[in-house]
Amino acid sequence: MGTEAERGVQREYWKEHSTDLSVEAMMLDSQASKLDQLERPEILSSLPSIKGKSILELGAGIGRFTGELAKHAAHVTACDFMENAIKRNEETNGHYQNAEFICADVTSEADLNIRSNSIDLIFSNWLLMYLSDDEVEDLARRMVKWTKMHGHIFFRESCFHQSGDQKRKNNPTHYRAPSFYFKIFQEVVVPEDDGSFSTLKLTMCKCVNAYVLNKRNQNQICWLWQKVKACGPQEADFQKFLDTSQYKMNGILRYEMIFGEGYVSTGGGESTKEIVKTLELQPGQKVLDIGCGIGGGDFYMAETYDVSVVGIDLSVNMVSLALERAIGRKCSVQFEIADCTTIEFDPESFDVIYSRDTLLHIQDKPSLFQKIFKWLKPGGKLLITDYCKSSNVPSLDFQEYIKQRGYDLHDVDAYGQMLRRSGFESVTAEDRTSQFICILNRELVDFEKKKEAFLENFSEDDYDAIVLGWKSKLKRCEDGEQKWGLFLANKTAA
Repeated sequence: MGTEAERGVQREYWKEHSTDLSVEAMMLDSQASKLDQLERPEILSSLPSIKGKSILELGAGIGRFTGELAKHAAHVTACDFMENAIKRNEETNGHYQNAEFICADVTSEADLNIRSNSIDLIFSNWLLMYLSDDEVEDLARRMVKWTKMHGHIFFRESCFHQSGDQKRKNNPTHYRAPSFYFKIFQEVVVPEDDGSFSTLKLTMCKCVNAYVLNKRNQNQICWLWQKVKACGPQEADFQKFLDTSQYKMNGILRYEMIFGEGYVSTGGGESTKEIVKTLELQPGQKVLDIGCGIGGGDFYMAETYDVSVVGIDLSVNMVSLALERAIGRKCSVQFEIADCTTIEFDPESFDVIYSRDTLLHIQDKPSLFQKIFKWLKPGGKLLITDYCKSSNVPSLDFQEYIKQRGYDLHDVDAYGQMLRRSGFESVTAEDRTSQFICILNRELVDFEKKKEAFLENFSEDDYDAIVLGWKSKLKRCEDGEQKWGLFLANKTAA
């Protein structure tokens, strides 16, 4: 469908659904008033500081966010292509002297002529899903052009499927996979007037928790990007390393074939059931999963024990797959792309913090353990499984393996001591290497039986890489060099 036809269809769609200009009509949901009260502060809390900033709000509608933005910003330009909606916005928020209201179509450069490098934050809530693929790509380039260096772009979209329960005669909305938005915004490169080039760095991506808690729905997703120079080292290098090496999409799916559906950690669902049982989870508890992978353990905990789980992972590919696997599941699981060493949660936010074979990537474990201790409620529990090493001097081959993967490994006892020094009590540090060897052998035997099915989707090289990797891991464990540890610890009850 061409741009002109696409805009005509969308205009007719919104004429149908904006006759009364109510929150219910704008959100297309009978629970809109309740959801608005919950999600609006959540969305606003996801933004960088807006005090004294210039903001361009695209698809501003009747102004659910315009007034909130204008309270703190130096200037807000609210734009919408529906004249009746932007007029209502102005009637509601026009008393803010720092706000202006424009009826314009974001796909038209003639309608919306913004100076380059003039905006601190571009904000949109449910806009891109009403544009064609080509229109999103074109707008992404212009948004980067409009944004100041180190400024931000925030957007929130419905992915995969409809969320609102309002009936619609037709629905031209594009419920895309999150991977579409990642690709468009990760790959955009814009020339600057000085001859340099700008691109975007992902700062945040997460589910909107108001929808997770109230609708058991993970398809409401928001992103925050920052404009940066296209050349030179960037803070996201480790994230890119993960997504282009060990955790490429093909690599994750290969791992899933050996660990089992939904899992990319040792023992898959079987070991998860055994290990989670030790936590004695209770309904209503809140769990943080650091390194959630593709979500299998989170779905298991939420569905089996009726707990709420926040799963974080640095890998875009992992979280993209986790979100896809969440479709149709009615459980309280929220996913977020985040670095556990930089993300912040309120003190005493979680009853349980859980991490499976992930912290081997973290170089400064004591600092992370101190943050985890702060995030746990009094009486809260910590459970970790992780790759470890012998206390003996490692062989050159093992040293090379650790270096190539960028791992930070410790012997089991030293790992436990780090937890004790971070304030934890009742620390149990178990060497589970013998169990690890049994699991690896079982996984290898089962995988070899699935060779024919595996080769329907992957190559012989992929198959050989998995088998070689598992045999190498087995040898390192049998030689006593590589270990697998399980760690349990408590925060003192108040």
